[in-house]
Amino acid sequence: MKSLSFLAVLSILAITLSLTIASDPSPLQDFCVAINTPADGVFVNGKFCKDPKLVTEEDFFRGGLNKAGIPNAKTGSVVTPVNVNQIPGLNTLGISIVRIDYAVNGQNPPHTHPRASEILYLAHGTLLVGFVTSNPENRLISKVLNEGDVFVFPEGLVHFQANVGKFPALAFAGLSSQNPGVITIADTVFGSNPAIDPNVLARAFQLDARTVVDLQTKFKK
Repeated sequence: MKSLSFLAVLSILAITLSLTIASDPSPLQDFCVAINTPADGVFVNGKFCKDPKLVTEEDFFRGGLNKAGIPNAKTGSVVTPVNVNQIPGLNTLGISIVRIDYAVNGQNPPHTHPRASEILYLAHGTLLVGFVTSNPENRLISKVLNEGDVFVFPEGLVHFQANVGKFPALAFAGLSSQNPGVITIADTVFGSNPAIDPNVLARAFQLDARTVVDLQTKFKK
């Protein structure tokens, strides 16, 4: 009976996006509200902690996630993050959330989160989503989501979302880190600073070096 209750609780937490299995170190106190200065603070888990006596409700609050973002012209999507940088009280708690707005034909291009698994809830629209397993299999696991569907992306694996519907789409995603990080594959490989030697990328991607240089020009920041 206890095991069934435990599984039920886990299912509820996943569906409400309120919690995912934390990959960050577990906190050793009630909270550790992040501050950017060591004055009157204690260094824990990558951030200095605010004096608990000075903590207020505002340290645990962030409004505005109901407002749509403006998708950029490059990808046709925009991600609005709410992590430790927006809510200092998330420090050491191992969770965060993002809002993702997709224009028609927009996509959140192939990327990874080095420090977090992700659970995505589609609020509106139709998305093609998927992730690729690690070497040597490199198997694509993909599905078309409709409104109300949920999909999980395991930590560290390359994944994507693409709007395949006729209208804009909206999704919310919970991540198992206070600061999950994001590595967008194309931007990282072709937009690094300084640029990776084109001959290295040409061999890696089986492309002509001139094509690589053209791609590097397009992704240069």
